[in-house]
Amino acid sequence: MSTTGEIPTHTSATSPSNQPTKRDRRPRYHVQQVRESLTKRVVKCLCGTLLTLLLVVGILGFILWLSLRPHRPRFHSTNFLFPALAQDNGFDNAQITFNVTIRNPNQNMGVYYYSMEGEVYYREQRIGATPLSLPSSFPYYQESKSTIWIPGQLSVPTTLVVNDLRWTELMEDRATGTVWFRLELTSRIRFKISMWESKPHRMHATCHVAVGQDGLILPVSKGKRYTLYFS
Repeated sequence: MSTTGEIPTHTSATSPSNQPTKRDRRPRYHVQQVRESLTKRVVKCLCGTLLTLLLVVGILGFILWLSLRPHRPRFHSTNFLFPALAQDNGFDNAQITFNVTIRNPNQNMGVYYYSMEGEVYYREQRIGATPLSLPSSFPYYQESKSTIWIPGQLSVPTTLVVNDLRWTELMEDRATGTVWFRLELTSRIRFKISMWESKPHRMHATCHVAVGQDGLILPVSKGKRYTLYFS
């Protein structure tokens, strides 16, 4: 019992007025949602921009690579003559002459040729070799989108080696109507664009040429494109 006569009352530790209501929490929740949504949009925008830049840089790099990538020179056989084949006793004065064209297909890139040699093979045995001359002294620079003409000649006894056995084999093939030779050109080349030059490459151009009984190149081989590889 209270001595003062007052009726005791029960008080709570926290007043209901101090507790957040649903109305108080709702605006805070919306603010938080807006912030998270805005952050996601900014991140998505940055990622999209970055991916777009990477795509543009990749496309530009690919286009630049295509424009600067060197294309190999194109060799074509225009003529190949072995007149001695038409004679049974043409061994002593055997001579081979050939002509080749070289096309530089590059748009803005030139090619330096530092040397060039031609070799003739019969039944995969070399029967002759000779240095080749270009339109001017070495190193010769071929402009872009240009074509040059290269002559070659091998003769007995200087550059063409045909012994009795080889001549007999030639006559046997002549009897069939077609004699096959392989002409190979080798050169050391370098590509150049503006002030940039590539490292030297050892180039090999090879072509199988068919000759008839008269020693003239057959139509199947005239204008034939050479196979090109580097070593």
